[in-house]
Amino acid sequence: ACGSRFRPRVDPAMIVLVTWGERCLLGRKAAWPPQRFSALSGFVEFGESLEECVVREVREESGVAVDGASVRFVASQPWLFPRSLLLGFTAEAKHERIEVDREEMEDVRWFEASYLRAALADKDAADGFNIPSKTSL
Repeated sequence: ACGSRFRPRVDPAMIVLVTWGERCLLGRKAAWPPQRFSALSGFVEFGESLEECVVREVREESGVAVDGASVRFVASQPWLFPRSLLLGFTAEAKHERIEVDREEMEDVRWFEASYLRAALADKDAADGFNIPSKTSL
């Protein structure tokens, strides 16, 4: 061994559950299976704080403005892409108006919390609605 030290590169990414009252903001990419929705996510840009990334990604993908003061860290996990760390957050929307960026997302919608609870508890009653596996925050 040469005695050199290496610090591995880590590419942070975030995923956020945005709420508006009793509703949650979820989006879907065109490449996903039909009816699959997920919390919004994205990679942190150089020089950007995690909270700034949450606000930016939600705005870019959905047009929804997030109250930066409401951003709260929930958990983290290693992520599928090499050198990545996924950080999970919650945040509150400033408004409910959606403007989907069709280059990033196929669809973004507000879902009632009661619908999500029922859909996740009974897959047969969910009309095909699904979310990514439990390997993700």
